[in-house]
Amino acid sequence: MSRKLLVILAAGGSAALMLGALGFQYIGEMPPCKLCYWQRYGHVLAILVGAVALWRPIAPLLWIGALGAFSSSVIGLYHSGVERKWWEGPNSCTSGSIAGLTPEELTQKILEAPLIRCDDIPWEMFGLSMANYNVLVSFVLALIWVAAARRA
Repeated sequence: MSRKLLVILAAGGSAALMLGALGFQYIGEMPPCKLCYWQRYGHVLAILVGAVALWRPIAPLLWIGALGAFSSSVIGLYHSGVERKWWEGPNSCTSGSIAGLTPEELTQKILEAPLIRCDDIPWEMFGLSMANYNVLVSFVLALIWVAAARRA
């Protein structure tokens, strides 16, 4: 497979994931949480790198594309653990302990709570959440970027 085709597949895969995420957000009315946004940054980077790499496919640039997709996979893995309650997420997007809080502190905590929680799973298919699917697909995209970089 040619390097150019690999770049198109990798960047196109990130673009497809972004379109899917935006579809869930705007058509499916499922607003993203903080970690969902973090997962998008790597794909935006990969898309931009892909656009540049079609004209100038130098190896360091292609490795940056791989890093973008891989970073999304890693953040997705972290998000998956937060969703499954394996560990806590950032304080700004999960519910923490309320033990020992006064009624006033509890009220303040409720008023400051974000609308979208990172530890809720708004959608699943075959027992996997969107974050779970992002882990898998982003990792495959990172491997495609690596294959392209090794051909450069």
